[in-house]
Amino acid sequence: MLLTDYLERNARLWGMESALVEINPSEERDRAVTWREFSLIENANPDAPYRREITWKDFDRRANRFANLLLSRGIARGTKVAILMMNCIEWLPIYFGILKAGCIAVPMNFRYSSDEIKYCLELADVELLVFGPEFISRIDVIQSELTGLRFMFFVGKNGPAYAEDCLRLTTFCSSTPPPVALDEKDHAAIYFSSGTTGFPKAILHNHRALAYSCEVEQAHHLQSRSDVFLCIPPLYHTGAKMHWFGSLLSGSKAVLLRGVKPEWILRAVSDEKCTIVWLLVPWAQDMLDAIDAGRVKLEDYSLEQWRLMHIGAQPVPPSLINRWLRVFPNHDYDTNYGLSESIGPGCVHLGLGNVHKVGAIGKPGYKWEAKIVSPSGEEVAPGEVGELIVRGDGVMLCYYKNEEATNEVLKDGWLFTGDMARIDEDGFIFLVDRKKDVVISGGENLYPVQIEDFMRGFDKIKDVAVIGLPHPRLGEIAAAIVEIKEGMTCTEEEINAFCEGMPRYKRPKKVIFDKIPRNPTGKIEKPVLREKYCQGRLVEAQITG
Repeated sequence: MLLTDYLERNARLWGMESALVEINPSEERDRAVTWREFSLIENANPDAPYRREITWKDFDRRANRFANLLLSRGIARGTKVAILMMNCIEWLPIYFGILKAGCIAVPMNFRYSSDEIKYCLELADVELLVFGPEFISRIDVIQSELTGLRFMFFVGKNGPAYAEDCLRLTTFCSSTPPPVALDEKDHAAIYFSSGTTGFPKAILHNHRALAYSCEVEQAHHLQSRSDVFLCIPPLYHTGAKMHWFGSLLSGSKAVLLRGVKPEWILRAVSDEKCTIVWLLVPWAQDMLDAIDAGRVKLEDYSLEQWRLMHIGAQPVPPSLINRWLRVFPNHDYDTNYGLSESIGPGCVHLGLGNVHKVGAIGKPGYKWEAKIVSPSGEEVAPGEVGELIVRGDGVMLCYYKNEEATNEVLKDGWLFTGDMARIDEDGFIFLVDRKKDVVISGGENLYPVQIEDFMRGFDKIKDVAVIGLPHPRLGEIAAAIVEIKEGMTCTEEEINAFCEGMPRYKRPKKVIFDKIPRNPTGKIEKPVLREKYCQGRLVEAQITG
């Protein structure tokens, strides 16, 4: 089955049951977008968070209307249609409408600047852009330069004159399925890399890869129709959407929460009876800090039904999970590893019940293969560090219009991830670091993730990132950028004293107190830190020992 088949099945079998709920605790009610043909189900309490809800039947009808709108405008099969919107209840029906029309969905990062938006639209050969009110100012700057676009649709109220009102247009379109036959080999979506080495690369996937991610997610987390998934990360990213695909396959409700405050997350879990929550490291840490500080009290919420907390998108500190399980001892825990090139999470996963292996990213996921190889491509022995490579139906077709980059990472069906890892005697894989992030100091390879994991064990540290700073004699030294917990003070001497628990060669030679920048999926933005602290200078650090 394809994604669109799952949606149509859900509409047929469970049409009047809830599919999606949107909650925006900070939303002003008069800014709400509406679909004219459907009434919105909102909380009766005027002081309650802004809430909207649609059924599976509504979901499918909206997708059909958008697909038929595209066809009515002569948008041909294979045309690229971009989505630049914050998480909202319109996002997924538009995405599925693009797929139903036989077009290629191109989700866009909501943090992109005007220049990055223009670059990605041109790179992916996008002909139609759907965007929301948060992006008007960025589109204003470049709209006259977007010569490749045939149409711009706006989702919201009071849109700019150069864009058409998407929701008004869909009112006049049929809600019956469009007459487009799809095949699993058809191109389906283009996602963009994180752009850690410059402007993003365009990652092309087919329909089989998308459907495969449904199977993987449901096999890993055992979603049933009674589950409720709380989705907080941005839908443009493969991680959020592919975890939601488990809800699609099982026909269960999902809640889109627009906000990451600890009390908002706990309130959504309590009010909507969420059973599965996917968190990023900073959010989990903020929740634990708020609980420890007494800013939120667990007894104020109904959390008994919450069965699974899982984390992905970046290395997960074991100290964080051990701390979490002390506060929530009845939770199952899982971590998932993946890339947009492998259709998001799941090509490696820890697995429910493997808490004794916290710190590992896990074993090859459902119907995935994985191994650790040397630079020559030979599989390394357990305990040795090499590059993680994966193979499965979720591997991308290519980097769109970039044959050279494709050939660098795709070899005989294997995706070379660029992540350095090791495997233990039980077959569990431990992520060591990104190949490009390894610090080589005096000929010694230092893996920042290992140093960061150790330093997060210091109770005053909220977050930490280790980067290499240029050094005239050693080439590089390890520098720790440290973010201290709110309300605490800490000195460099305290940090250095704590780090004495590490081997001498791993200890950071410089400590910098600063905020740790993370992208919307929780990954540390090390290029930002390198640009801030490394550009155009050599560090004269005092090296002892």
